[in-house]
Amino acid sequence: MPESPAAPAARPTPAAPGELSAEDAKLVVLARGARGRVGAVEGAAVRDQDGRTYAAASVALPSLTLTALQLAVASAVAAGATRLEAAAVVTEASTLDGAGHAAVRDLATDAPIHVAAPDGAVLGTVVE
Repeated sequence: MPESPAAPAARPTPAAPGELSAEDAKLVVLARGARGRVGAVEGAAVRDQDGRTYAAASVALPSLTLTALQLAVASAVAAGATRLEAAAVVTEASTLDGAGHAAVRDLATDAPIHVAAPDGAVLGTVVE
């Protein structure tokens, strides 16, 4: 069985926050809800090429660990998404995790990834 590549170690730092569109603000609300429902470390939401949204919380099991953003992207792909328009992560961290960043970039090299605090305040946006 081929080995899977190691998760990226890079932790992109968000650029200064700007004004979010209504659709991107909705992603932050969905991510906060996903995080709050289960008391997870992170919540995330993504919007696909058709405007459909997918929200998820981080998973930490003995046999499986996924960031919220990885799970949201996986849910989108499992539903048929081929491209992402935008993403949001609600976290206590001040940077975006490398694995979640890589998952979004697998489907979109230019989709903004908004990073928000648990209270919903946008800390910044990763665009690279």
